[in-house]
Amino acid sequence: MPRRSSTLLVLPKELLEHVLSHCSPFDIARAAAISHLFHDSLAVDSSLLWAREHGFELALPEGDSCVLRSLCLSALMQQSNPPMRAAAGSHHSLFIDGEGALFCCDRPTRGAAGVLGHGEGVAMLETPTHLPSSLRGARAVSVSSSESDVLALAADGTVWSWGSASHGRLGHGDMHRVSSPTRIEALVGKRFVAVSAGTYHSLALSADGTAWSWGAGFHGMLGHGNAQEHLLPQKIESLQSVLSVSAGHKRSLALTADGAVWSWGQGGVSLLGHGDTRDHVLPKRVDALVDQRFVTVSAAPYHSLALAADGCVWSWGLGYYGKLGHGDLLDKSLPERIEALVGIVAISAGGFHNLALTADGAVWRWGRELARNADGQNDFKTRLLPGKMEAFPERSVVSVTSGFSHSIAVTSDGSVWTWGLGGGRLGLGGDWESKCEPKRVEVRM
Repeated sequence: MPRRSSTLLVLPKELLEHVLSHCSPFDIARAAAISHLFHDSLAVDSSLLWAREHGFELALPEGDSCVLRSLCLSALMQQSNPPMRAAAGSHHSLFIDGEGALFCCDRPTRGAAGVLGHGEGVAMLETPTHLPSSLRGARAVSVSSSESDVLALAADGTVWSWGSASHGRLGHGDMHRVSSPTRIEALVGKRFVAVSAGTYHSLALSADGTAWSWGAGFHGMLGHGNAQEHLLPQKIESLQSVLSVSAGHKRSLALTADGAVWSWGQGGVSLLGHGDTRDHVLPKRVDALVDQRFVTVSAAPYHSLALAADGCVWSWGLGYYGKLGHGDLLDKSLPERIEALVGIVAISAGGFHNLALTADGAVWRWGRELARNADGQNDFKTRLLPGKMEAFPERSVVSVTSGFSHSIAVTSDGSVWTWGLGGGRLGLGGDWESKCEPKRVEVRM
């Protein structure tokens, strides 16, 4: 029987691109690497079309002569860093709507002045409110927040920050508080694909696979080989081909293209996953995870989560409130698999609790969360093992975010849901009551 595959080549290039755009960039890159029917421009153009149709810009790493390798790396980055359309801080929440506009609601503390992003004089926002200055007209694609500062990523690859500038964690070269989104000029000229705000420092990931850090240098958490403070972003020289970064409390996590997990910073109370309590001023591979390929990492203040390609979740760090998910309160100096979780596609580590998402849109939670006692008063419920939430029976959840004391979920129909400690952080207007179960917020994603 004669071979017919070559007839694909006679189809219009635009039609081929349209057909291929229904595949993920990672699948396109893999097919292009093994098929003589593909060529670089077809693979790249169809992947860019896929990205535009999904509402973001796919960034090809700069300076790489191999287009397919660049495409694979870019696709892996996208897999490891899905756009964060919501961020949960300590007393506030941030959202990005379908047009790329930023919204914030807040019950701020004195130490979090400026985190609202609405300029001086705005003390509280009970409902998600559009940031007037936004990002100079650029579309926001991802946002990350700590207790008192915010990082935002624009579609053009620029990084913006506002809030408290203590220890230089805003990256503007000084310690002056910023009350509205301000572009980090030191990062202009490179395209960034992910940001992560820690308690005292910040991380950003460039499209070329390099990681950058700035802010406080306690315990070596910036990864530059010392404990020095940096007011401007600086590249972490010892890391290459980075796919994902996550900033915690005085420590950092990273994931590289070979599926390896790296950690550095404060090692006290078994935080780094190396089996000891030593600080590490340079990134060190977590050797206990070498037999697995990981796809994303999430650092909370005192514990960490890592998601493997097989859908299993691993945890380590302090185990109080059952936040490690192993059915006990024990600390873990080495990562251990959470046996109760399978088929997971996304994770989020919070202050005292965690959320995980399965491919079918189900949400699992564990650790310490708000509950109500028999008298109708606020109380806290501790879940030592992950349990499935039943609050979304008719909706498929597409993203989850754990804050210090509240949570956010976005469903496939674009609706936003919050629960946890009350106040402005939940964005429910005059209803400041704490919520044990998700309540819908009036903002469209």
